[in-house]
Amino acid sequence: MRATQMPGLFIVTDPIKGRCVHTGEEINVGDLIEVCPVIVFSEDDLKSIHNTHLHDYYFLWGAERKEGAIALGFGSLYNHSDDPNASFEIDLESDEIRFVCIQKIVPGSEVSISYVDSQFREDVKLWF
Repeated sequence: MRATQMPGLFIVTDPIKGRCVHTGEEINVGDLIEVCPVIVFSEDDLKSIHNTHLHDYYFLWGAERKEGAIALGFGSLYNHSDDPNASFEIDLESDEIRFVCIQKIVPGSEVSISYVDSQFREDVKLWF
C-alpha cells in the first residue's frame, strides 16, 4: 500500500475563503504533499457543472483540457494564491493529481496552489 497523503494535513474553515488545507507538519521543497485520484467527466458535463456548487472545485482535464475532474482527498480544496507554496501535476494516464511543495511550509500554514495552468492558459483572469 502506498501513502497518498502527507501526515498532518487538516482542514480549517475560514469565513472568507471557506475550507482551507493546512499542515501541522513542516513540508519542505520537493516533498510530495498528496496524491489524489480524480473523477473525470466529459466536455458536455463540464458545461453543466457551471450551474452547480461543483463549479469551484474542478480541474480542467484531458490532453486539450476540455474535460473536467474532481480531485478526491483534499485535492479539490486547495485554495489559490498568487504566491503559492505548492504546485500540482496532472497525470492523465493514472487519473491522479499530485501536489508537491515548491516553498517551505511551516506548521499551521495553509497549503496553496495557483489555479492557472500556464501550459494552456497563461492569460486567464480568475473569477474571484
